Amino acid sequence: MPNNLTYAQSGVNIRSADKFVKFISKITSKQNKNKKQNNIGNFGSVTKLPSYFKKGFLVASTDGVGTKIEIANELNKFDTIGIDLVAMSVNDILVQGGKPFIFLDYISINKIIQKKLKDILKGIYRGCKLSNCELVGGETAEMPGTYSKGKFDIAGFCVGLAEKNKILKQKNIKNNDLIVAIPSSGLHSNGFSLVRYVLKKNKINYKKNKKLKKWLLEPTKIYVEEINKLIKLRLINGCAHITGGGIKDNLERIIPAGKCAKINLNKIKTKNVFSWLKKNNISEKEMLKTFNCGVGFILIIKKKNFGKIKKYFSKKYMPYIIGEIVKGNSKVLLDGKISW
Repeated sequence: MPNNLTYAQSGVNIRSADKFVKFISKITSKQNKNKKQNNIGNFGSVTKLPSYFKKGFLVASTDGVGTKIEIANELNKFDTIGIDLVAMSVNDILVQGGKPFIFLDYISINKIIQKKLKDILKGIYRGCKLSNCELVGGETAEMPGTYSKGKFDIAGFCVGLAEKNKILKQKNIKNNDLIVAIPSSGLHSNGFSLVRYVLKKNKINYKKNKKLKKWLLEPTKIYVEEINKLIKLRLINGCAHITGGGIKDNLERIIPAGKCAKINLNKIKTKNVFSWLKKNNISEKEMLKTFNCGVGFILIIKKKNFGKIKKYFSKKYMPYIIGEIVKGNSKVLLDGKISW
């Protein structure tokens, strides 16, 4: 029997993968222009710690974008999903008082399609620029048989730096502190299995609805620039990234024992996409448990600092008060109702 079986016959195209790596090197060349070390293409990335970082900790986070990628596939639009990927990890880094430093991605796909991967990578690179974070490497895996035609998944990995005296700890949160909401850009990257179920059950053709298409693929807001400034100025006692589990579950993770975050839901400024979802037979309880409902990030601050923090945000993402810290055994208390 002739020895003529090849990797390409099994569905894996090494040349196509090499071509994509060259594209990654090209797109990241600007960030490496003034650096001695170019990590793309190496077995591992080598990054020197910045001179200002004298004493502190590394903060690491990893995440994906869930089934939002299915919406991207249906709409054949992949230029923003990479921003989502970066956002989900870098926003988590902020909660410990960290500053995003380096980022790596993992893309697994049925078959390498250059345009699709290039669009995803452009989004990842854009997200890193918005986060002042360096894209130092990643992995692209062509996996025929694991993924069906056109299917893919992405994951992101971020390492941040947290100076010892800037770490945000639970003990910093005190009674009478204000709870401040920072608006989300929309759905971000959570709850899309329920969103897709609503679309399917109600036979909604969102491909022809310009407004729905924008809502569904609106990229996750990256809060790095604003929050890192506030951390540097010591204007935050605590913060939470509002992702899957909504306001209650994510806020509970940072509230110390004996304290309660009392939230007035009447104060929440929700967005049209959530009002639309609510009208599709989803209870308020389920909305609050699944989605951010318009609140993408929460700050806990001293009352005297509220006026100071507002000047670091644009009008679109202007912080507003939704509650306060009180004594109590329930870490989070949701009171009132959202005006949908």
